[in-house]
Amino acid sequence: MQTTIAPELIDDPRAIAAEEVLRKCVHCGFCLATCPTYNLLGDEKDSPRGRIYLIKQMVEGHEPTEVTRTHLDRCLTCRNCETTCPSGVEYGHLVDLGRSMVEEKVPRSGASKFIRRALLAVLPYSRRVGPLVKMGQLVRPLLPSALASSIPPRQQVPWAPRETHQRKMLVLDGCVQPSMSPATNASAARVLNALGITLNNATSSGCCGAVHFHLNEQQVAKDFMRRNIDAWWPFVEAGCEAVITTASGCGVMVKDYGHVLADDPQYADKAKRISEMSFDIVEVLVKVLLQEDLTGYESAASAMGKVAYHPPCTLQHGQKLPLVTETLLGRFGFTLSPVANSHTCCGSAGTYSIFQPELSHQLRDNKVKALLADEPDIIATSNIGCQLHLQGGSGRTVVHWIELIDRLVTDNAPVQLQG
Repeated sequence: MQTTIAPELIDDPRAIAAEEVLRKCVHCGFCLATCPTYNLLGDEKDSPRGRIYLIKQMVEGHEPTEVTRTHLDRCLTCRNCETTCPSGVEYGHLVDLGRSMVEEKVPRSGASKFIRRALLAVLPYSRRVGPLVKMGQLVRPLLPSALASSIPPRQQVPWAPRETHQRKMLVLDGCVQPSMSPATNASAARVLNALGITLNNATSSGCCGAVHFHLNEQQVAKDFMRRNIDAWWPFVEAGCEAVITTASGCGVMVKDYGHVLADDPQYADKAKRISEMSFDIVEVLVKVLLQEDLTGYESAASAMGKVAYHPPCTLQHGQKLPLVTETLLGRFGFTLSPVANSHTCCGSAGTYSIFQPELSHQLRDNKVKALLADEPDIIATSNIGCQLHLQGGSGRTVVHWIELIDRLVTDNAPVQLQG
């Protein structure tokens, strides 16, 4: 797509980066077929191709309006279009650039601005989220069902391993997961312990930066990234093998640190290194268990019943890991229910469910219907946002799949894993 940067933007690094991405687009329209918002609304401005044109117009000097911002806001950033695109358009990066530019030209006001500020003041900070979650859980039985369904029930956190192994990895705790799904990282630590790996966490690390980044507070997001890098770096220098994420939404952000901080002279090299050693928990298990015979777990896995697995967009499209989790669960012997249109978004998309509730709930209803079609016993996923969103829409407990593996390797242990 031929694009000419407007003279007033010729030195704007966002316009330069956007123009580079825009040149890859060949107008083919393949992305329309897999775009959730286009399929719901039928408006090309609510498709990747349409939003690409809107960003192109901004780069060429056309003034954006509130309508421009609305169409960019409606994008889930699911990156399904990237999986479909034959030209390799990095749409996720492009829409972040476009949103940053339009936010500058068309600032928000009123309730929209207030809600964003309130969320940014709470969500990225685990010490602020935790007490609110506990309070919500305490009064949950008294709340209307619609509100109560959005509050996760208290989890029983399994015992933590006490062994110390020569192999060590780091885990990102994140901001909301410690209070909303504390069993996830506890299960990851137990599973890796059974494989001869110690999983540590850096207490001074925090939010991955995604909340601020995708709400167009990108400079603040970079501060979160730098803080995490500083917290992790002593572990890296001490020989830590990997930085593991159990929330795929955080994982896609951490893997992008090298790109986001590429122009930071103090952090560019460190950020690149962190991105290179960042892995979703499924990548680690697949590698460690590559030569392991897992047939001894089949009976216990099958006894748990049918599992309907939802692969988050941040895992299959953002991190480019389609079918990896399903394959691993199959190796352990889990019976996986068929789920129609498993490539589509559930509608969670970070804070999208808060700012675009109507579209989000439509997508969730479609996803829940597909997940429950085979009447599974368990619904599992790989991301805290999807987990809570699907739980609220289905009325069913939704778990991170690592908790299922935890039940096998630490509770049943029919074979000895060597790692």
